[in-house]
Amino acid sequence: MNVENTEKNNTNTEATSTLPEKGKRGGGIFHVLTHRDFTLLLAGAFVSNVGTWIHNSVLLWLVKEMTGSDAWVGGINLANYLPILFLVAIAGSLADYLDRRKLILISQTVMMLIAFAMGMLLHFDLASIWLIFTLTLMMGTAFVFNFPAWRSIIPDLVAEEELTSGISLDTAQYNMSRFIGPSLGTIVLVALGTEFAFFINALSFMAVIVVLSLIRTDPPATAKPSGGTMRHVIEGAKEIWGASWSRNALIFLSFFSFFGLSYIALLPGLAKDVLHMGASGFGLILGFVGLGSLVAAPLVIFLNRNFRQSEIIKFSALAFSILLLGMPFSRTHAVDLALAFGLGASTLIVVASINTVLQSRVERQMRGRIMSFYILVFQGLSPVGGLLFGFISDKASLPIAMGIEGAVVMVLAISAFVFRGFLKGAVSPDHIAHFPEPFEG
Repeated sequence: MNVENTEKNNTNTEATSTLPEKGKRGGGIFHVLTHRDFTLLLAGAFVSNVGTWIHNSVLLWLVKEMTGSDAWVGGINLANYLPILFLVAIAGSLADYLDRRKLILISQTVMMLIAFAMGMLLHFDLASIWLIFTLTLMMGTAFVFNFPAWRSIIPDLVAEEELTSGISLDTAQYNMSRFIGPSLGTIVLVALGTEFAFFINALSFMAVIVVLSLIRTDPPATAKPSGGTMRHVIEGAKEIWGASWSRNALIFLSFFSFFGLSYIALLPGLAKDVLHMGASGFGLILGFVGLGSLVAAPLVIFLNRNFRQSEIIKFSALAFSILLLGMPFSRTHAVDLALAFGLGASTLIVVASINTVLQSRVERQMRGRIMSFYILVFQGLSPVGGLLFGFISDKASLPIAMGIEGAVVMVLAISAFVFRGFLKGAVSPDHIAHFPEPFEG
C-alpha cells in the first residue's frame, strides 16, 4: 500500500465511460460539478439524506419520549449501525467486484420499504419499542451494503486530481442535509405527526433511485475472488494493517469515534433533561451540528491544500475535545448551539481528512474494502460508545458521561502531538510531493 507501489495510471485505464477529461489542478472546488453523473448523484443523495435525517432525528426523540431513557436512545442508535460491525467487511468486498451502482440501487430500495413499514406501524398504533428496534436493525443492515459502494463510487465519477473536491462536496451535501433534516423533522413532528417523518423518508429514497437509473458507471475490473469472499476480506485487512499510515489512521479514528462521536446519542437527553428544551430544541442542536459540518466543508479543501493531513487531524481532534467538555456545563442555549456548531465543524475536518488520505492512496480495486474498514470504525464504533455512555448518563449523570468522552478525546489528541511519528504517514500523495520530508508508509 506504499505510494511508490501504487499504479498511478490505473485510474486512467479503468476510468468509466462517462468520466470527462480531467480538469486542471486549481480549477476550484466546484469544477468537479462539470461531471454530469457526479452532479446527478450529488443532487439525488441530498434529497435522500434530508429524508434520512428527518427519520433519524424524529426516531431518537420518539424513543426518548417512549422510554425516558438515554440508554434506550443509545440502544436504538446502536441498532441502526450494529450490522456494520458484522457485515461491513463483506459489503466492502462486494463493492470491489460487483456493480457498485446496482448495489446502491438495491440497498436504497430496501431502506425505502422499511421506512414505509415503520410509518405504517406508527400510523395504526402498532409500534412497540422492540418492533422499532427490529426495523431499525433491518434498516441498518441494508445501509451496510449501501455505504461502501457509495463511498467507493465517488472516485469512479470524478477525475483523479479532483478526488478531494469530490469527497468534500459529497460530505458537504450530507452535512447540509444534516442541518436541514432535523429542522424539518421538528416541523413534521409538530405539524403532521411522527409517522409522517418516516413516510417522507420513504419518499425521499426515490430521488436516488431515479438518479441511479440515469447514470452509468463501469463495474470494477476486479473479478470475483477465487478464494471466496472471506479471503478477499482478509487480503484487504492485511493490506491495511501492513502499512503503518493506514493502520495508525484507523486506530486514531477508532478512539475518536467510540469516545467522541458517541455524544450524538446523548443529545436528546441534553436537550430534554439538562437544557429543558422540547423536540424543537433537540432538532435545533442537531441541526447546528450539521451546519458546522457544512460550513467546514470548503475549509477542508483549503486546509488540505496548505497543511499536511496528519497535522489537520490532530489540531481538529483537540478542538473537538475542548468543545465537547464545555457542552454539558453550559446552561445557555446560544452557547450550546455555538458549541454544537464547532463540534460539527471539527468532526467534519477530522473524518474528511482521514477519508481523503485513505481513498487517495489505494488502487481502485481496493477502495471498497478500505472504505469498509473506514466505515467499521467511523460508523460502527460510535453507536457502541453511545450505548455505553447512555448507561453512564442514566446511572450517574449526563455531564459526567459527556465529560468522560471529551477527556478521552483530549488525551488522544495530545498523545498524537507527543508521539509525532504515529500519524506522520497519514498524508495524501499530493502532500508527499509538496512536503518532501520522509514519511512512514
